[in-house]
Amino acid sequence: MVKYFVPFRQIRQQPTIVVDSTGLGAVLTLAHWRGAATPDGLRDDTSAGSVLRALHQPNTPGLEAAAVTANHFDIDGFVGVWALLNPALALRHEHLLRLVATLGDFREMNWLDPQADHALQLVCWLNAEEKARFYEPFGAPARRRREDEASAEKFAWFLPRFAAVLENPEAGRAAWEPEYLRVQQGVATVQRPATTIRRYPEIGLTVVCMPEPLPYYALFGATAGTDVVLSLYSGQRYEFEYKYTTWVDLESRPTLPRLPLDALTARLNQLETTPRRWTFDGITDTGPLLRLSGKSLTKVQRYADPDQRPIYVSSITPERLEQEVVAFFRAGYAGIEPKRYWTWAEIRTAGQREEA
Repeated sequence: MVKYFVPFRQIRQQPTIVVDSTGLGAVLTLAHWRGAATPDGLRDDTSAGSVLRALHQPNTPGLEAAAVTANHFDIDGFVGVWALLNPALALRHEHLLRLVATLGDFREMNWLDPQADHALQLVCWLNAEEKARFYEPFGAPARRRREDEASAEKFAWFLPRFAAVLENPEAGRAAWEPEYLRVQQGVATVQRPATTIRRYPEIGLTVVCMPEPLPYYALFGATAGTDVVLSLYSGQRYEFEYKYTTWVDLESRPTLPRLPLDALTARLNQLETTPRRWTFDGITDTGPLLRLSGKSLTKVQRYADPDQRPIYVSSITPERLEQEVVAFFRAGYAGIEPKRYWTWAEIRTAGQREEA
C-alpha cells in the first residue's frame, strides 16, 4: 500500500504509523524515545533505524497502515517518515540513511566510513534548507506556533525533494557546502596534535581538549560510545554535556543514567573566583549543559553548535575541573550497573541516591 504523510493532529482520523514520537491511537510506533511502544524486534538506536527494521519485516502488525506522522521535524524523524513512503529506495540506501539519522540525532560519525562524506552532505542540506525556508530546530515557540503543527510544512516541502539529493548530492551543493566545509575543518582540527582526547569508559565520559569550540558534528565523532562529554578549550573555557544518547532508549549498548548536577555545580561554584556562576540544565532536557553562565541560553542556542555561542573564562584550571568531574561521576555511579531501557522513574531514583 502506498503511504502518505499526515499532520500529527490527524492521528485519530485514520490508522496511522507514528515515527520518532508517541501518540495515543497509533497503530504502530517506531521511535527510540524512552518508553515508546516500539515492538521489541524493531528497537534501534534511531527511530529511522526502527523504520528500516520494519521494512525488512513487512508482516509487522500495523505496518499496513497508509498514514504516517511525526510530532516534530528533525533529521532522524524525517528519514524514518521518508523511508516508509519510499521503501524500495530506502532499503537500497539503508546504510547511508542509518548514517544520516545517527549524525542528525547523536552528532556522531565514523569518518572512516566510505559513505560518511555523503551522509554529511545530506545532513547539511537538510539543516540549511530547514533554516532558510522555515525556522531553526526548536524555533516554533518563538514564532508562537506549535511544533507538531508547524513541522507539517517542513515535511510537505522535504518529502518530495529528498530523493533527488540522496541520489545526486551535487544537486544540493549550494545549500550544503557552507556547513559541510565548516564541519570538515572541525574534523581536521580534532585530528591534529593540538587536540587530545581522554576516555573514562567506566563512567561513560570523554574529555576533549582543543584550542577552540567546534561544530557538534566534528566534536562528537570522537566521543562515540560514551554519553557525557567535557570540552576543555584554550583560555580555561569549558562546557560539560549529557549527550542525547541518554535521553533515548539505545538498543546497541547499555548506558548509565543521567545524574542531577546540583552537587557538582555547587562544588564548582565553591572553586570559581570569577563573578560568573556555574549553571546546569535539568536532566530531562535533550542535551543538558553545565557551563559558566552569562545571559541564559534559549533552547535554540543550546541546540546550536558550541562555536555559535559564548563560552566564558573560568578561574578553575582544566586539570582541576577534569578531576572534579571525574570524581563526581565515579562517586555517583558507584554500585550502579549500565543497562538498556532505563525508565525516567529509575533515572530519578538513581539521582536521589546520588544526592543522598
